[in-house]
Amino acid sequence: MKYKLFLIASLLLLSVSMAFAQTTDTKREKKKNLTVKEWNTNAATKTRYLDHITKYNESGYKTEEIEYANYGQKSRVTYEYNESGKCVKETEYDSRNKPVRIRKFEYYADGSKKKQYNYLPSGKLESTKEFEYIFAK
Repeated sequence: MKYKLFLIASLLLLSVSMAFAQTTDTKREKKKNLTVKEWNTNAATKTRYLDHITKYNESGYKTEEIEYANYGQKSRVTYEYNESGKCVKETEYDSRNKPVRIRKFEYYADGSKKKQYNYLPSGKLESTKEFEYIFAK
């Protein structure tokens, strides 16, 4: 009986994860080579201004995100991925397009984040963050 329940639960989990993967792949497929511009409009003056630009590569992964303010570029973040599609590096830039923070990531075999390394623009390691996953029973 326990074996049957385990088998049913395993099949259910597998089908849910496959459906999630297909949904994720479909979303990414729609974003291939896409640039999204977000515009704001001041209600009083009817002035329209650029708020964000997000760019995606030929694989549908986000490669750049730029945030704007009334004076121009506020910040920019670039993303790099490994061959399995996991983000392995984020570089954050300031309003003058100078790097201010670099983050690198390690992953567990199941794809969940394992560790984050935070570097200064000089390349010096500033701090690390470890991820722990605890499932409730």
